[in-house]
Amino acid sequence: MSPGPQGAEEFLPLSDAETRAVSGPRGRHAALIEDAFSVQLETPGGGVRLSGPAKARVQARRAVQSLSQRVASGAEVGESDVRAAITLARAGEEGAAAHLAAALPVGRRGAVTPKTAAQALYLDLLAHHELTFGIGPAGTGKTFLAVAYGASLLMRGEVDRMVITRPAVEAGERLGFLPGDLTEKVDPYMAPIWEALSDLMGPEPLRRRRDRGEIEVAPLAFMRGRTLSHAFVIVDEAQNATRLQMKMVLTRLGEGARMVVTGDPSQVDLVNPRDSGLAHAVSILTGVKGVAMARFEATDVVRHPLVERIVRAYDADAAQRDRG
Repeated sequence: MSPGPQGAEEFLPLSDAETRAVSGPRGRHAALIEDAFSVQLETPGGGVRLSGPAKARVQARRAVQSLSQRVASGAEVGESDVRAAITLARAGEEGAAAHLAAALPVGRRGAVTPKTAAQALYLDLLAHHELTFGIGPAGTGKTFLAVAYGASLLMRGEVDRMVITRPAVEAGERLGFLPGDLTEKVDPYMAPIWEALSDLMGPEPLRRRRDRGEIEVAPLAFMRGRTLSHAFVIVDEAQNATRLQMKMVLTRLGEGARMVVTGDPSQVDLVNPRDSGLAHAVSILTGVKGVAMARFEATDVVRHPLVERIVRAYDADAAQRDRG
């Protein structure tokens, strides 16, 4: 197919591995780039040919180069990485530089980099505040980036330990009804956290740090009466913490400690949703020195593209109910 009357073409030489990553399984990555910038992307061998208007080719070229650099660094490339590359390309050189500056050199498969502008801001807030709230829908990377940031601090020796906690409320289930001892009860419930840590650090390094007490994952109730010093603390699924629980955990901060609180106010599993401590804490702590608020929207979802559409459908339904 020849480019349109306003189009031209250019060829970007790439290695075979880089070319395969840009094309993607059954050409899915190339299709995402084509749709995003209204260009034609072909892989005739030895690289990528871009056809289309000059401005569109500039942005598409940035996306392709971002993916090729990721491959050259030894990292894998998935659809979420392609969408991130598209976002960076649209942000321009300054926006791309801001995203790269926020990269965390902690991932086993390459540095962890923000995939949206909201994620880049989130990492920046984590770096400059003692207490950060990450608020928004599922799939926006709130918990994974918090875990990655905490792991990077731990591996650089900037904190002595990571403490990750969740309220023991999950769609009406209670830990006491699960079989086994405390560890057996807690570990399946905290599975998303362990999976993120294992992916970031590797199973064996994670096991060693866990055995040494450098990484602790526990229900929120186990934080009562403690002072958490020189630690990075993550309070996950905070929408299911009551107001009293939220006050309790926020006041556990000790010397040299930092905390991030993540949650989705639209997914409260408490018997009385109005008792959720997350929305209450956000309302009274906004503007307090040392406290930052990072807010995510449906457009920041970085899971399967369908997740964003699901979130939007539920948001629309909630808005209609409020109007009714």
